[in-house]
Amino acid sequence: MDEKTVQIAMEIILHAGDARVSCKEALDALASANMDLATEKIKDAQTKITLAHKVQTDAIQAETSGEKSEYSLLFAHAQDTLMTIYSEINIAKQMIKILSSYEKRLAALENKLENS
Repeated sequence: MDEKTVQIAMEIILHAGDARVSCKEALDALASANMDLATEKIKDAQTKITLAHKVQTDAIQAETSGEKSEYSLLFAHAQDTLMTIYSEINIAKQMIKILSSYEKRLAALENKLENS
């Protein structure tokens, strides 16, 4: 495996790993009902996973443009990592939306009870 492939794979893994950390922090904030922090952390996770995706896309485009590359288990692992964490972020985003919706409904019900 050439050094460039190793560097690309490690960059994908690094950015995706950073995204996973931010996603976990978003879920921790969500568990504490800190919606502002959860939203901030999931945006950070999205930014980081986008960096990883760009590195992957650039590598794929280089290969489709004729640049030679050999199969790399490390690059395959990087792609798996990227897609797994991308899925985690998407699920966390949905969880934030769901909890936000419940929080709004609960606040409306509490308000209604207070005004009764």
